Amino acid sequence: MGKVKGRMDESILVCVYYGPNGERLIRRGHKMATIMDCPLYILTVDPLPYDEFDAEKSDYIERWKELAEELDVEEFIIRDNEKRPSAKVIKEVAHQHNITQIIIGQTAQSRWEEITKGSFMNVLLREITFVDFHVVSVDRAIKDEIDGMFEKGVRAYLMEDGDSFRICFTLSKEARFEGIFFKEIGTDFNNGLFKFMSNHKMCQVHITDDQVTDPSLFTCKVKQ
Repeated sequence: MGKVKGRMDESILVCVYYGPNGERLIRRGHKMATIMDCPLYILTVDPLPYDEFDAEKSDYIERWKELAEELDVEEFIIRDNEKRPSAKVIKEVAHQHNITQIIIGQTAQSRWEEITKGSFMNVLLREITFVDFHVVSVDRAIKDEIDGMFEKGVRAYLMEDGDSFRICFTLSKEARFEGIFFKEIGTDFNNGLFKFMSNHKMCQVHITDDQVTDPSLFTCKVKQ
């Protein structure tokens, strides 16, 4: 991974944990690194050793590795079995790689570890005084992902329809899921994405002509 970059006085570190926002943060970092023509690094920290990660964590790690290869990331860094506070680890990695920009998710403090005094962002600002921070909210990341492809989201519901589901826009007792429907731009039909929460997971499914395209393709991940 990693190609020779034109600008070496800048470097970007993306801090990710487990959840759908991780990939969006990485792509945001890649966009910045491309504009600045500088190295990009990805860091994830976990108190458990790598061989004790559950299937879901392992899936995230593998996906991020693939994405790092795809985007020519300089290095994908895993700090497993880490007992130090996450802020200390981030600071160490930032020093080692001469990081000047750090990207982190808005809800990271609830996912990296418990911080007893002040917000996680404030802890980072005290620990790391030599970088610029970019805090990306989950809502903003999702908005960036759908901008230009879909219309503004509207409240909608999924109702059972035989072996599948169909979308409707009026709440009734038959509604199984409530969420937001993003209609594709340039179509007169209800084609697009339906995003919703189920069992504390962020889910989405494709809609074609009011119908769920394939119920087996429900994509659900733990919300970060």
